[in-house]
Amino acid sequence: MTLVASSRMYNVAPGARAAWDALFAWLAGAAGVALEAIAHAPPASLPALWGREDLGAAVMCGFPYASLAPAERPAALAALRPSGAFADGGANYASHIVVRADAPFTTFDDLKGRRFGWTVRDSQSGYHAPRQHVAARWGAMLFAEARGPLLNPSGVLAALEAGEIDAGPVDAQSFALLALHEPALAAGLRVLDTTAARPAPLLVAAPTLPPETLGALRGALLSADASPEARPLLRALALDGFAAPDPARYGGLVALARQAGPPALPAW
Repeated sequence: MTLVASSRMYNVAPGARAAWDALFAWLAGAAGVALEAIAHAPPASLPALWGREDLGAAVMCGFPYASLAPAERPAALAALRPSGAFADGGANYASHIVVRADAPFTTFDDLKGRRFGWTVRDSQSGYHAPRQHVAARWGAMLFAEARGPLLNPSGVLAALEAGEIDAGPVDAQSFALLALHEPALAAGLRVLDTTAARPAPLLVAAPTLPPETLGALRGALLSADASPEARPLLRALALDGFAAPDPARYGGLVALARQAGPPALPAW
């Protein structure tokens, strides 16, 4: 049986998707599991991807993972270990608050009274992380407008380019991929601030797969940083490797989201 693999969450540039597809090809060989890389491009829904019975590996945001009851979650194979400083050497990530490079803002506080973008409400990086940042910094929603849903980082960047928003969140790992694969695009942006680190996205699979298949996929991913063939693929993805998943780490994301909710940010 051929299983599907998808990096939909991090397909921020053609080069990034190609790098992920190359890693999935390595994973198939290392684990001895037939994998077919698919785009699952928008407007196809991410929950539909994560719920596929033939899912062999897909990137999943921690917030929707934590929001599911344990019995309804896909099988967690491994957590991403980004190579950026924001990860602090572990399976962590954050959101960059980005503006156009020529924008007049110098600090996050300069965004008071401005227009801010967001992606979708079940995104940790594109919605909950910036909300928590705003709640911690200002205690209230002080933007003139919070515009969304913009779907993904590409939507945030398109809105910035069109002048529809003044700032927005971009997953720090997505930004690292842009810097690698679309440096001209990244050069037109400026990171104004970075949110607190949170548990990094996971690679997940269908929970109904045979235990030996899940074990082979998980084992290959956890040993990727020791593989001479995989190491250059990881570098092309701005990853140091993968970590054993700890589902308990993700439970706190839901509690943090509740803390940043109404009445502090009622208009967002």
